[in-house]
Amino acid sequence: MANEICVVEGPFGPEVHTEGTRPEQTVLYLHGDPRLSGTPQDALPTARELARQSGHTVLCARYRPRFPEALDDVLSAWAHCRDRGPAAVIGKRLGGALAAGLLLRLRDEGAPPPSCAVLSSPVLDFTLDTQSLLVNAAADRTVEVDVLRVRAAAYAGTTPRSDPRLSPLHGNLHGLPPIQLHAAGTEVLLDDTLSFATRAAHSGVAVDVRVYEDASAQGLRQLGATADFLRAWCPSRLAEPAG
Repeated sequence: MANEICVVEGPFGPEVHTEGTRPEQTVLYLHGDPRLSGTPQDALPTARELARQSGHTVLCARYRPRFPEALDDVLSAWAHCRDRGPAAVIGKRLGGALAAGLLLRLRDEGAPPPSCAVLSSPVLDFTLDTQSLLVNAAADRTVEVDVLRVRAAAYAGTTPRSDPRLSPLHGNLHGLPPIQLHAAGTEVLLDDTLSFATRAAHSGVAVDVRVYEDASAQGLRQLGATADFLRAWCPSRLAEPAG
């Protein structure tokens, strides 16, 4: 069947693509959940639908659950994707922090950037000192703020919380590729998304920010918007049929 989805375990995590094709473009997908944990396998349902809608190969990368090792793992997975041709990066929650951190590291090293990036409800400021953490604490049923603070401290370790590699919101955002951001208006991390979008726009970055009324609306509409963004900035092209 033309839309049959194939999942293959690769050296950096599961790879998802439409069976019988070899898309030249790859999406590096960095998973995350409200507890700053999870596994690449948790991302597979989203990756399958994203591969179906966008026509890209989606690599759900493995990374160690601590900093800076997580960013080193993501950099290695990115190099694997980039060696195949044009590639984009998507990050959710903690994966959003890593995706943005990857953009900054590649720019600082003078390496080719992703074609574009998508950040979904990202954790972009590990100081965890924003108004939405208080204002939306009762409305956001996906995140317990006290648990988030404990998990964030464990992940950051001895790294200063305002280090831009850990907290990209504190970094220089000039020279980044086009970025799409998604968040729910009721989530505790809303200010991370809004502040990053504002600073990126002020830095001359092409920004598409989507704020949904709640997490349910975000879940219903985000994937289609993400696929549209990928098609605009990293169009899918197919090599010769696989096999």
